[in-house]
Amino acid sequence: MPYEQPLWRQIREDLRARIKAGIHPAGSKLPAVRLLAEEYETSHVTVRRALDTMIESGELVGRQGIGVFVSDQQPS
Repeated sequence: MPYEQPLWRQIREDLRARIKAGIHPAGSKLPAVRLLAEEYETSHVTVRRALDTMIESGELVGRQGIGVFVSDQQPS
């Protein structure tokens, strides 16, 4: 049986692909966690974990009470 990545990692990779494709350009606000959870058919905790790892790596910027934004400075 092939190894399947945890869902939060799959979400993270999908969001990275969207950013790279220009669907979410630098400086843009991502959809709310609730909306992403509905889209990925998972809990908000799972989506939050994916977003938090991207914030820690500098790919996203979280602004409390405002939202999560694509960083202007994408890591290579």
